Amino acid sequence: MTNSTVQNLPAKLEAFARLLQIMEDLREKCPWDRKQTFQTLRNLTIEETYELADAILDDDLGGIKEEIGDILLHMVFYAKIAEEKKAWDMADSLHAICDKLVHRHPHVYGDTQVADEEDVKRNWEKLKLQGGKKSLLQGVPTSLPALVKAWRMQQKTAQVGFEWENTAQVWAKVEEEIGELQEAVEGEFSQEKKEEEFGDVLFSLINYARFLNIEPETALERVNRKFKSRFEYIEAHAPRPLDEMSLAEMDALWNEAKTAAKPAL
Repeated sequence: MTNSTVQNLPAKLEAFARLLQIMEDLREKCPWDRKQTFQTLRNLTIEETYELADAILDDDLGGIKEEIGDILLHMVFYAKIAEEKKAWDMADSLHAICDKLVHRHPHVYGDTQVADEEDVKRNWEKLKLQGGKKSLLQGVPTSLPALVKAWRMQQKTAQVGFEWENTAQVWAKVEEEIGELQEAVEGEFSQEKKEEEFGDVLFSLINYARFLNIEPETALERVNRKFKSRFEYIEAHAPRPLDEMSLAEMDALWNEAKTAAKPAL
């Protein structure tokens, strides 16, 4: 622990204790807060998590601070509900994660030697299996968005060597899957078969992104934002309603939007 961390620790503990006390007050005195359950908070927590993700993409430090506070509030809320059920409390949860972190970082808290971050990840997965996990994929949440889930499953299985040897092999697989999709479309296969082949293309592209050290969810969201910005430019500069314009006219505005978005040299 660094000197600066030690010096700031009392203030941090005081702030956390304040949040805990406010939760006690709200749970006792506020009708809305008294009514909440694990189930009613779930969707709100998901929404707060996405708001944090937005702030991170925007590199908005002030927004990140606010959204982290919102998520911390939810964590304290869940712990308070569990305490009322006499199941566990915030201290139990915090000690559990601390114990897990110490156990899974033997290169920090023990004598294990690691060469790089890949060694760390491999050791992490091995320790999870030793701790009772029956599958490497058991820890991947079912409700994760499909794109993120594919990314996480590929990451995890790679830790035990279920992996292509190089990027060229992965790209060859992408091309193979695209070919199979084209065959399904041109051969007038069933919609289910086309969907399956399209899914294979996406899965292989996600794997290729992983080899390029590109997070596909982040990459796609950046493109979503770029598309939104350029289309809104078209809407703002259209001389008449869009449904009365030709595609060529809209495409000209699209190209203007691309130029307008470029930073000045």
